[in-house]
Amino acid sequence: MTVTTADVLPRALLLRLIGLLVLVLAPHALRVPVWESALVAVAIGWRLAHLQRGVPLPGRVIKTLLTIAAFAGVYVTYGRVNGQHPGTALLVLMAALKLLEMRSQRDVRVMVALLYFLVFTHFLFSQEIWTVAWLLVTVVGVTGLLVEVNTRAATGDAAGRAWRQHWRLGGVIVAQALPLMVVLFLLFPRIPGPLWGLPADAGSSRSGVPDSMSPGDIAELILNEAIAFRVRFEGEPPGQRQLYWRGPVFERYDGRRWDAYPQNGPARAPSLQTLGEPVALEMMLESTRGFSLFGLEMSDPAALPAGSRLDENGQLLALRRITERRLLRQQAWPRYRLDARALPRWHRQRTLQLPVNSAPRTRALVQQWRAETPDDAALIQRALAHFRQHPFRYTLRPPRLGPQPVDEFLFTTQAGFCEHYASSFVVMMRAAGLPARVVIGYQGGARSPVGDDWVIRQSDAHAWAEVWLAGEGWRRVDPTAAVSPDRIEQGLRGAFDTARGELPAFLRRDGSTLWAMSRARWDFLNAQWNRWFLAYGPELQQAFLSRLGVRGWTQMLLWLTGLITALLLLVAAWLLWRGRPAPPADAASRSWRRLQRAAARQVDARPGEAPTAWCQRLADRQPHLRAQLDAARTAYQALRYGPESAQTEAQQQQLDRAVRGLIKALRRRRPPPAG
Repeated sequence: MTVTTADVLPRALLLRLIGLLVLVLAPHALRVPVWESALVAVAIGWRLAHLQRGVPLPGRVIKTLLTIAAFAGVYVTYGRVNGQHPGTALLVLMAALKLLEMRSQRDVRVMVALLYFLVFTHFLFSQEIWTVAWLLVTVVGVTGLLVEVNTRAATGDAAGRAWRQHWRLGGVIVAQALPLMVVLFLLFPRIPGPLWGLPADAGSSRSGVPDSMSPGDIAELILNEAIAFRVRFEGEPPGQRQLYWRGPVFERYDGRRWDAYPQNGPARAPSLQTLGEPVALEMMLESTRGFSLFGLEMSDPAALPAGSRLDENGQLLALRRITERRLLRQQAWPRYRLDARALPRWHRQRTLQLPVNSAPRTRALVQQWRAETPDDAALIQRALAHFRQHPFRYTLRPPRLGPQPVDEFLFTTQAGFCEHYASSFVVMMRAAGLPARVVIGYQGGARSPVGDDWVIRQSDAHAWAEVWLAGEGWRRVDPTAAVSPDRIEQGLRGAFDTARGELPAFLRRDGSTLWAMSRARWDFLNAQWNRWFLAYGPELQQAFLSRLGVRGWTQMLLWLTGLITALLLLVAAWLLWRGRPAPPADAASRSWRRLQRAAARQVDARPGEAPTAWCQRLADRQPHLRAQLDAARTAYQALRYGPESAQTEAQQQQLDRAVRGLIKALRRRRPPPAG
């Protein structure tokens, strides 16, 4: 005989389970391929058709083929079946296909476990406020479903009718867990990086400024509206022209592409001389899966953020890949001198290197300048004047360059983005015998309309040059400013001609509309969430605990142990207090209970034992108290069980005197002498 699903699982329970599955999987619909979303919809629809119209569920052969197709589809799409993205996609498919074979309460429990795990997978992709709120609702529902399926065996069909009570209990369970979660979040030792290890595709892909630069790389990044980091200055922020966020420094050039030389041996500390006053700031850096921390021009070597270092080129680097948001407190020097005393011979050779036969027209022009302008500083100004005096154009859509990109840019196309100007300027300086290199990072930023944060987006990515001068060290030179000074003064919004349609769409929006202001407020709320919760790492935890007088891991663990122990003791005391027997309501019972407690060491009162039996057992052990016990028992029974009309205050006083006399006699522990 075939057992149908309806014989084992209530239809209403399955409908609630399907609804919860849709609720949990909904955010993943934006992350998985379209074919997978379609397959999940087919599986859910098939199960609903079985419940509503009795359509048969697939047999073993079809289920096997569907499973193989799911594995094959994930493998073809991602190139593997393990890792964050393919693993999550496969888990979503398996949860949907599990619907097609559910026949017992055990299957429902397995699905509930899958739902909990699917809730967890959302945090691998997003930790925003809406994600937490959405998943908190789903956790309450899944917990309520777990309560329902576990109580159904005892309550039968009533479980289906009382599902609201079960889900309410699920909400109570989640609410009871929140205080412990907060305590563990604040006090449990934080470790750098994610708590768990994931394969190479964990988190978002590499984002932000690239590890190398060729014509067009940064122009593509400008179209990205994503936030790179947020900054909050302590005091008056620097001017827009001073907001250079230093990233990778490129010294190796192959004729088209710039990149950094690999570091061999121990890192060399930079020769840094600071000038003027420092700028203190707090930065919320988004995950990039790189190492650059983007200090404001030059970070103070004596006050580096925890887990960072300053390399020989003045770049602020993390000791580990940035796989999560990081909250950094920096002290920066907008004015400084780097390697001002002397440049090592190997470093000079490295920053003068040019490929053989590269940029011949540029070399010839610069050699003519050098013959006419022997002063290094004057030569720099002459190169910048060349950009100003010729029809160079700042554009996101430069013409494609051929095998000699610098010559073609300087003498033919004369249209490019910041990487074109920085690259060609450095080649010109090297051709003139001046050590030079390319620096990329971000320039500028926009003050948020809500709060005091400055928002630096990927669209603020920028490239500039550094030239080494004797006695001064590395001088920042931004050739883009010679062509488009509005780019430095006003940011991208003032750098492009709106009529040509080059300005990215997100920069053309009117920031004064109601939608823009609402979005800014939501963005500010998310920034606070990121600052105080998602970026709560070892540094922020140590700063928080130091305010409480806790220093070091040992003290923190002692605090955590003590606090958890205290909470458990409070819970135990509360449970014991709630479970204590209620005190008697009448005076006679309270007096009799007092007598029984006094005699507990000799005769323990048994549950439901009559006063006569208890007095007889006590009199057997203390014969000299028999008369007093009889008097006390008679008074107690008259008050406790006699008619209310016969109960008098004198009887209560008689009982109290008898009880006090018996308690005194019991405390003497031995009978008085005879006679």
